[in-house]
Amino acid sequence: MSLRQKVGQWSQTLLAILATRLELFAIEFGEEKSDFIRMLVWVAAAMFFGVLTIIVLTLLLILLFWPTEFRYWAFGVILVLYGGISLYCVRKVLLRLTQGPIPFQASLEELRKDLELIQRLRDDETSSEQNNAAES
Repeated sequence: MSLRQKVGQWSQTLLAILATRLELFAIEFGEEKSDFIRMLVWVAAAMFFGVLTIIVLTLLLILLFWPTEFRYWAFGVILVLYGGISLYCVRKVLLRLTQGPIPFQASLEELRKDLELIQRLRDDETSSEQNNAAES
């Protein structure tokens, strides 16, 4: 087999691998985008109804404590409670952003496998060329 044929086969193989990986990346990108949009819609709905619930609950508690001398304590407890919940939510978001799953994980794994395969093929080809040179 001539050098030109080997280069042609290698380039054809590499182009096929690259095309496959780009298709996989495009599919994963579409899935990630639709999942992200779906998540945003659910988050927006949850936030809207959560805020409505908090407003009504706050008004209920304040109206319940208004005629008593504990109305300022009620304001303070509500403030501390909402602040604690807010800090908890911020902490969860930061943990998700810093320790969450890596996007396009399958594409990255396939690219690693391809690199390992190419390295193995190159090593096998080098060792076979050395064996042929030693036999000659």
